[in-house]
Amino acid sequence: MSNMKKKKLTPTELRYDKLVKKIEPKRPILKNCVKAFLVGGAICTIGQCLQLFFITYLNFNEKTAVSPTSIVLIFVSALLTGLGVYDHLGQWAGAGSAVPVTGFANSIASAAIEHRSEGYVLGVAGNMFRLAGAIIVYGVFSAFVVATIKITIIWLGRM
Repeated sequence: MSNMKKKKLTPTELRYDKLVKKIEPKRPILKNCVKAFLVGGAICTIGQCLQLFFITYLNFNEKTAVSPTSIVLIFVSALLTGLGVYDHLGQWAGAGSAVPVTGFANSIASAAIEHRSEGYVLGVAGNMFRLAGAIIVYGVFSAFVVATIKITIIWLGRM
């Protein structure tokens, strides 16, 4: 696409571009942002309620309640993906359902479900992390960079 902007368009291509812009439906950006905000906020609110449940009733503290909260959210997201509910939510909410940890679980579960006919090893296991692989790679790399910066700051502070 970036090459098209650099290249000089012929008069026919310019007319076609104008026609496409005129016919193409306008996206309701504000409406989509509100939907994403509401769904993403609802998912985070549910996560916060789960964390408070673990702290209040199961004697966890703030640090130790994070893991079971994430596990429950991931499990429910994978279950709803398997039942076909999360896909409808994702169609309606867009990025609001994709950004939290539940969206990550949905991407892995969707890939596993889609390729299960190819078998468990080559289908499910081989394709499960295809979409989520980039997230894992950049997450690990970001963690490495942040840890390196933190260790460097601590090391320089001791000098």
